[in-house]
Amino acid sequence: MSEEQLVVRKIKEGTVLDHVEQGRALKVLEALNIDGKDGNVVTVAMNVFSKKLGKKDIIKIENRFLKPEETNRIALIAPKATANLIRNYQVVEKRKVEIPDKFVDVFKCPNPTCISNSNEPISHIIDVVKKDPPTLKCRYCGRLLSPNELI
Repeated sequence: MSEEQLVVRKIKEGTVLDHVEQGRALKVLEALNIDGKDGNVVTVAMNVFSKKLGKKDIIKIENRFLKPEETNRIALIAPKATANLIRNYQVVEKRKVEIPDKFVDVFKCPNPTCISNSNEPISHIIDVVKKDPPTLKCRYCGRLLSPNELI
């Protein structure tokens, strides 16, 4: 193996998020509420060479199998990402992220006067008005949002 090749250890069980746009891995982990405190090994490779993307990020989460509703939380951050479920070192399921109908507690409304940004105990809910191209709307203040305002 040449020195130019990247070696990232295979995982036996868990989820690999591949084709994450370069530099977005940490935002993906934040959106998934993964902070490493649960004891599972989380490997993050950033700015890895990719034939398709030029450069990409990869996230490996050992011993955790992300559900579709979890991986879809990252659809605005990493729309080209794929989630690979691994069992006994083999990919047993591969799926692309899809924009859900709403984002609950993933993003905060950028409107500082929105009630969701007060001290009220309510969830941040961003509804998806249109999926392609994504058009979003805060459920509480009604503000129309672009993905760039949230990422």
